[in-house]
Amino acid sequence: MRNLLLGTLAFGTAGYYYYNKEQFTQLAKPKLDYQAVRGDIADILEQQGWDGYNHIGPVLVRLGWHASGTYNKADKTGGSDGATMRFNKEQNDPANAGLHHAQKFLEPVKAKHPGISYADLWVLASYVAIEEMGGPKIDFTPGRKDAPSEASCPPNGRLPDASKGSSHIRDVFYRMGLNDREIVALIGGGHGIGKCHTDRSGYDGPWTNAPTTFTNLYFKELFDKTWTEKKWKGPLQYEDNTKKLMMLPADLEIRNDPEFKRIALEYKENKDLFFKDFASAFKKLTELGFKQF
Repeated sequence: MRNLLLGTLAFGTAGYYYYNKEQFTQLAKPKLDYQAVRGDIADILEQQGWDGYNHIGPVLVRLGWHASGTYNKADKTGGSDGATMRFNKEQNDPANAGLHHAQKFLEPVKAKHPGISYADLWVLASYVAIEEMGGPKIDFTPGRKDAPSEASCPPNGRLPDASKGSSHIRDVFYRMGLNDREIVALIGGGHGIGKCHTDRSGYDGPWTNAPTTFTNLYFKELFDKTWTEKKWKGPLQYEDNTKKLMMLPADLEIRNDPEFKRIALEYKENKDLFFKDFASAFKKLTELGFKQF
């Protein structure tokens, strides 16, 4: 009995040691400093020669948007969790043309902070870009994991097609579980920065004269200017009287659809409301399908 008791105690001691060694290892693992990651993202936003504006904020927002906009609430596939645009299948979706540049810009940050997943990095980068361009601050929730293989990629073709009308727009956003107010906020935020490129989407030009500043200017331009069909060999788009700004068919749907128009006019007159609604909608978009553990 004495030997059995001693053996039991010895086993228990070994088990306790093993458990505590494992616990110590977990506790000893350095925590990721997300504020430092934020700072390093902010430091790379200015890139000389990039896109004519020397600022990569818009393409980082597009990366976070497109990485998240594949979500399907019916089967719970797609979304930001997994960072599946790392794989050729999703990267080669025509809607994602040019986003390899955004991924490449973030590689030095990933190398400096290897503990952050690509999925978290892409979303955090979009938040930082929005804030640094003058937009609202969005609280970041970490914990996304990177998918191990292309098998996790959602089907291509889930992102919005700018050539189509309001029924298509609603189909895409409703599939994700978003409503009309969130649709208008997200389109206004996404199209209020950056520009289109003929070698990516086929379209050409910026929506506003301040493509690296996050404001509600998109809505002012949409309603205050006269938009006429552009005469060129490219896809249908519209231009203002200066021929320097453009709108896509989907943008005019925001002006022409009665419910979209009602919401857009609110945002045109109230920047604070737009910022509030956009921050809420973008956080929701980038967390679709993501469960924090």
